[in-house]
Amino acid sequence: MSGILAVIGKGKDPQLVRELSKRMSHRGPDERGYQILENGSIICHESLSIIDLNSGKQPIQGTKNAWMAHDGEIYNYQELKNGLLKEYTFRTKSDSEVIVHLYEEFGYDFCNKLDGDFAFVIIEGDDYIAGRDPLGVKPLYYGLDERGRIYFSSEMKPIADQCKTFSTFPPGHYYTPKTGFVKYYQPEYEDYEKASHDLELSLIRETLTEAVRKRLMGDLPVGVLLSGGLDSSLISSIAARLLAGSGKKIQSFSIGLNADAPDNKIARKAAEFLGTEHHEIHFSVQEGIEVLEKIIQNIETYDVISVRASVPMFILSKAIAEKGIKAILSGEGADEIFGGHLYFRNAPSTEGFQKETIERVQKLFTADLLRADKSTMANGIETRVPFLDKDFLDANMLIKPEEKQPKTYDGIEKYILRKAFDTPENPYLPTEVLWRQKEQFSDGVGYNWIDELIAYCATQVTDQQLEGANAEFPYNSPTTKEAYLYRSIFHKHYPQVSAAQTVRKWIPKWQENQDPSGRANAAHLKADVKIAKSGVGV
Repeated sequence: MSGILAVIGKGKDPQLVRELSKRMSHRGPDERGYQILENGSIICHESLSIIDLNSGKQPIQGTKNAWMAHDGEIYNYQELKNGLLKEYTFRTKSDSEVIVHLYEEFGYDFCNKLDGDFAFVIIEGDDYIAGRDPLGVKPLYYGLDERGRIYFSSEMKPIADQCKTFSTFPPGHYYTPKTGFVKYYQPEYEDYEKASHDLELSLIRETLTEAVRKRLMGDLPVGVLLSGGLDSSLISSIAARLLAGSGKKIQSFSIGLNADAPDNKIARKAAEFLGTEHHEIHFSVQEGIEVLEKIIQNIETYDVISVRASVPMFILSKAIAEKGIKAILSGEGADEIFGGHLYFRNAPSTEGFQKETIERVQKLFTADLLRADKSTMANGIETRVPFLDKDFLDANMLIKPEEKQPKTYDGIEKYILRKAFDTPENPYLPTEVLWRQKEQFSDGVGYNWIDELIAYCATQVTDQQLEGANAEFPYNSPTTKEAYLYRSIFHKHYPQVSAAQTVRKWIPKWQENQDPSGRANAAHLKADVKIAKSGVGV
């Protein structure tokens, strides 16, 4: 929805702060707002208008002296306006305004009352609070400069060269000068021993349907990413069903190297079955290579799988923006909740399986969510992720792990999710889509994408450079030429140690080949377990 930047403390040049905020104007191409407060603090907002297109300009002032900037969507804002906040007079029709009034009503302890994806900052005099949504769907960073001023920003770009130190704001937390960081999101499922619920297939359908319904909110049409994989296809199916009664046809989008790419072939079949207005985008390996540096600068990571997947997602989101779509639904999160990655087949125990699902959900903000947000927001597109709805997580993370474990069901990953939507009397998807094997997005666009990308990187990095990687990059040292190239590009734009420390590499567990491609797992139908020929692909 937007980009936010707050500099809290005296003496920062307002014009410089506005210029810093412009570094992420791609997050909010529709409107720019800023407010200089009495104590010298400055709060800026780069706006992508989706709800309240006319009067929702930010920062938004509360009833008195509090000012707020917010990135994201609050799905229960009407419920809050009609209930807990019914005594307040609202200046806008924006979903964002409820945040500042919740602060006025409840003080610091209000984040659990929000149902949505958010990063926000509220400043009132010398007091302030910053908060981030439970899973980190929306990005947020914080830092300190040489004069002790604190910065909060949606991306690293505005603050990396301004702060002595900076870091990723932890999801599910808020921060105030009086309390420091407070973990407000403490779901029961974070204790692996609490996963004791019996399987209810109807509950999976009901909670996912409601999660999609919430995320269709907005004053503009919402599109869907339809890769042809289980997760995006289910989201597309539910969205199409929900809109069918209104006579609206949802627009769906897929991408691949050509019409025969694994994802495009299946996406076409799913789109035809669902009756979506489908758009298929093709790109060449050369086009992908040409935008590598721009991608790494935008997504602010050197994680190998994130870079591989961000290239097609960036190219696709550009095409989506040209269609006038500003918000899209996507399938991130299902693999982590249901153990969908192929390596989960090798889990040594139900306890290990459950612990890994919990950790993967908790760390989504370092990989899939970072990629999904920044590669699309680079083109002014907001990504919404129904699988990470709080109610859906509460219902499905607590299912007994033995019900989810793939080996229990002849190795079919995400078996219970597939089974929940296998309703022959009123099918959600064609059988070949519903039961398609897990395919990493960066593989599904065409296997040549990764193969030729690895080959290209090998031509750009010498053996001597790779041998010296430990000395050149002592933190998270790259171990392949591909990883070295990404790290070098990242370092060019973000040379700070703090920047390197924000990145967490995505490495599959319980398999010998640690390249993040799904084809590095022997269980893949078209496995190529030597895909990273130069070593561990991280």
